[in-house]
Amino acid sequence: MSALVQIGNPAPLGGLAAKAAGPARSGWRNRGWAGWLIAAVLTTFYVLLYWRGESLEALWSPLEGFSQWLRGAPADQWFLYGFLYTVLVLVFGVRMLVEHGRNRYQVARTVSVMFFQLGFAFLLPGLLKRVADDDFYFTYFWPLSPYSAWPGHFGASPTDWLGYVLLWWGVAAIAVVTPVLTYFFGKRWFCSWVCGCGGLAETLGDPWRHLSDKSEAAWRLERWLIYSVLVAAVLVTGLLWGNDAVGGELLGKVTWPAKKWYVFVITQAFAGVVGVGFYPLLGSRVWCRFGCPMAAILGIQQRLFSRFRITTNGGQCISCGNCSAYCEMGIDVRAYAQEGRDIVRASCVGCGICSAVCPRGVLRLENGPALGRDLA
Repeated sequence: MSALVQIGNPAPLGGLAAKAAGPARSGWRNRGWAGWLIAAVLTTFYVLLYWRGESLEALWSPLEGFSQWLRGAPADQWFLYGFLYTVLVLVFGVRMLVEHGRNRYQVARTVSVMFFQLGFAFLLPGLLKRVADDDFYFTYFWPLSPYSAWPGHFGASPTDWLGYVLLWWGVAAIAVVTPVLTYFFGKRWFCSWVCGCGGLAETLGDPWRHLSDKSEAAWRLERWLIYSVLVAAVLVTGLLWGNDAVGGELLGKVTWPAKKWYVFVITQAFAGVVGVGFYPLLGSRVWCRFGCPMAAILGIQQRLFSRFRITTNGGQCISCGNCSAYCEMGIDVRAYAQEGRDIVRASCVGCGICSAVCPRGVLRLENGPALGRDLA
């Protein structure tokens, strides 16, 4: 975690800064026909995965031996998904290390997301599946994984001790771990260092990060959507627990449809199909920016009481616009830099690319006294 504190800009002219004009000339990285083709392939895969999983059997069959060795269970569409997800993070993580090898911060956070995806989101859940028939993902918890806090998901029987342990781990993670780490390091500790969604966005999605919409209208839509999803997660979870407490009389036959539609709309269509499938069209952080309820909570904490901010030296800014162009969260970083204002935004994931592409070292990721300001 010490790497989170040593943040400066050790190589302002390396990595992306030396190739700032590249994506604008590259069709597959700038909504050219190849980009649309990649989007179609990714979207089709997610549609088949969620709603026609059996059609992918030819892809998961070769993994049968590996699945039996790791999990003690047959391969299926979800094992295929976890395997491919991990391979993509690792392969494109190596690409990030080659691309940004001169920047210590980028190297550290790329290695971090590779480590957490391989260890805590793939291997460890597989081992838990073998020993306890419960493939819990430690890097996802409520509300990013809302169904993990729904009644009946864990602790289905009095002897299900592991289920209760994992349930309380999720509670502790969101109630204690999250606010403490966000206070010291901002939401980047999770969104850019741990989270699998962020890990895929920062590795596979990196070539399309500049496609994020920087308009004021997109910013307004972002704030409306992401907090609406958070409210929906809270309401659905509360209703399901209330329904469970009265023996199902509160929702009755609506209980299952409520779960089904939340999972369909939020975790499948939004987070999966659009969130990843549309990388080459809308940028790499569509889900993180517009829909992730975990990002919403972290953003509120970051904006209100975190020590993290991006400081600017407006006197050195030459208005090249690299920082804004490469901000995957659609923040007009240049406007802040020109005015010499610190950047304290709920949406900022602290990826540090704006600092990496700045040719003058104007931007620095730092921790300072906690700031109490309104949400933005």
